[in-house]
Amino acid sequence: MKILVLNGSPRPSGNTAKMVAAFKEGAESSGHEVNVVDVCKKNIKGCLACEYCHGRGNGKCVQKDDMQEVYSLLKEAEMLVIASPIYYHGLSGQIKCVIDRFYSAAYPVGPRHLSKIAMILCSGDRDQYVGARFSYDGDFLGYLHLQDMGFITVAGGVTADKLEEAKALGASL
Repeated sequence: MKILVLNGSPRPSGNTAKMVAAFKEGAESSGHEVNVVDVCKKNIKGCLACEYCHGRGNGKCVQKDDMQEVYSLLKEAEMLVIASPIYYHGLSGQIKCVIDRFYSAAYPVGPRHLSKIAMILCSGDRDQYVGARFSYDGDFLGYLHLQDMGFITVAGGVTADKLEEAKALGASL
């Protein structure tokens, strides 16, 4: 299976990155192809709400930035993993820009091969996931009708148990 992981953390060695690495290790050990995009290292602008993609663009975004790489990987992906730290009860702004730009990728229908989703979230407090969960349920399970493969949260620092949970999720696919 082709898996696209969107890492929305600006910290290259932070908790989110550690969880992504564990998930990737588990998934690759089961023979899956995993592409990780560190969206904070990319030049990806927010959606312009210009509606070009739903008109003359026929599903293509008018903006030509690093989102083109994500669109290319998304076309082939069978599973999507959204990984993010929690900022103010929601996903990081960098990953939110990418998700908003899915507007064009989901027109007139969602990515052809994409059928599964998982989310990995890290926060300093265990009660901070409501906003991100709302996006996961509404945007991905509801609107795109993707199959829920797992929702992992990490409160505080990453522990060996949490790393094993991420690795096991990847291996179980």
